[in-house]
Amino acid sequence: MTDFSIRRYDHVDDSHLPASLPPLLRQIYARRGVSSADELQLSAQGLTHFRSLKGIDQAVALLSRSQQRHITICGDFDADGATSTALLVTALNELQFERVDYRVPNRMTEGYGLSVSMVEQLAARGTELIITVDNGIAANDAVARAKALGLDVIVTDHHLAADELPVADAIINPNQPGCSFPSKHLAGVGVAFYLLLGLRAQLREQGIAPLPSLANWLDLVALGTVADVVPLDYNNRILVQQGLARIRHGHCRPGIAALLEVAGRDRSRLQATDLGFALAPRINAAGRLDDISLGIECLLADTERAYELAQQLDQLNRERRSIEADMREHAERVVAQLQLDNQGEVPDLLTLYEPDWHAGVIGIVAGRVKDAVNRPVIVFANDDDDTLKGSARSVNGLHIRDLLERIETQQPGLMHRFGGHAMAAGLTLPRANLAEFSRAAQRIAGQWLTAEQKAAVYWSDGELSDDQLSLDMVAQLQQAGPWGQGFAEPSFDGQFEVLQQRIVGSQHLKLVLRSAAGGIYDAIAFNVDAQIWPDNSVARVEILYKPQLNHFRGRTSVQLLVEQIRQLR
Repeated sequence: MTDFSIRRYDHVDDSHLPASLPPLLRQIYARRGVSSADELQLSAQGLTHFRSLKGIDQAVALLSRSQQRHITICGDFDADGATSTALLVTALNELQFERVDYRVPNRMTEGYGLSVSMVEQLAARGTELIITVDNGIAANDAVARAKALGLDVIVTDHHLAADELPVADAIINPNQPGCSFPSKHLAGVGVAFYLLLGLRAQLREQGIAPLPSLANWLDLVALGTVADVVPLDYNNRILVQQGLARIRHGHCRPGIAALLEVAGRDRSRLQATDLGFALAPRINAAGRLDDISLGIECLLADTERAYELAQQLDQLNRERRSIEADMREHAERVVAQLQLDNQGEVPDLLTLYEPDWHAGVIGIVAGRVKDAVNRPVIVFANDDDDTLKGSARSVNGLHIRDLLERIETQQPGLMHRFGGHAMAAGLTLPRANLAEFSRAAQRIAGQWLTAEQKAAVYWSDGELSDDQLSLDMVAQLQQAGPWGQGFAEPSFDGQFEVLQQRIVGSQHLKLVLRSAAGGIYDAIAFNVDAQIWPDNSVARVEILYKPQLNHFRGRTSVQLLVEQIRQLR
């Protein structure tokens, strides 16, 4: 946390935003692309209409005729897939569909998405209509097999489409060719929600009543959207804000309430970050270490059963953290050795592999190492005796899926398969190809990465005065979200005198700081380098931080969440 630079955003024109807003908030909104006062009104009426989604009419027409058919929802093994699955199962049941169940592959034994073998299993047990959620856009063989067996298929997905699309009866994906839907960043759960919007409108036109309000499911939509770290454009911010509001007022399913309880989060003060850092990891832990069905069942359960399942998910998350910590420590030693071998320089791209690493946690470890070294990282674990499974995380400026595609173009067959986004991707390859793959990936990264992209640069919204670090202003900053990917929570920088410093927990640095104007603030930095901190010789520090409200024993105070810290001598 020492080798970094801080850049402040330039002052931008904010005259299009309401003069009633504090100048600080106007600048923050304008820097994040808010183009009009209307975009600050995150009401459900502002959602883009479902009609602009390509394939929605075909999907709705088929689904509305299927109330007596056996429908199986085929999801993915992460929190987006779990919330998407729970959303369709519960909503279709409420809409009086008679036979709705779900099937999600096991991460360890079956791999990602709808497969030919899964289709054959579903056909054998009587499924008549398959609806994919958060997957399916690349399931060409599986969908073809389903059609050959006489099954209907609706694909709902948000991942990038290849040149050839599956031969499904309907495809809803804002990223498929020819789709004019303006919000390309819907999560899988958002796409599934839009299918329900279209279906409810169709049922209403058919004179079916009463129909439940789909707002009842916005808690799931908010959770899945934040969990999948999709950019929070205006449409997604509406979905998240509306879901958060419902959860804060107690209008959420028992599973979400139970997860909040075991995570120790106050529902009435819930922020988007709580969904991403408290709830999502517990659901994801099921898919990483056991079976995501445990997370789905928690979201489907009644109150008593939900709390029991939430406790199991909490325990799995503790196990996941322990496994991750061991793997990350091992990976950091490997990276340190690589730096020694490379005269202190980190390679342009890191590929890390150990035979005993857990395949369910490699994505998290890749992300942690990437954050530490500011380089693209691909972590591998055994998939079977001859195959490795890899999870990649990238830095701004290097599209990791494009890098994998370039490798496939230059050296066909080096990988079995790959897929993903700009910042995250997954792949499998023969174990024997690891060294050649690593050389190819490092060569391309070296060609694509610039010196500026490899520098650890952090952006700040400026320095805050003691007046701005008030309870009222910090509360306004927190309420001004929801913050997240593509709509970054404001960060600020400043220099402070260190009054106290101590380690709490395992690697967390607790500080008491004094500003130049005399304000006294508690601060905390998570996961600091234990070889550097605490250091009682340090009298002053420069920090990049996010101000937060800390509620403790009935008292509310401002706390600085330190993202980066540097000693000032």
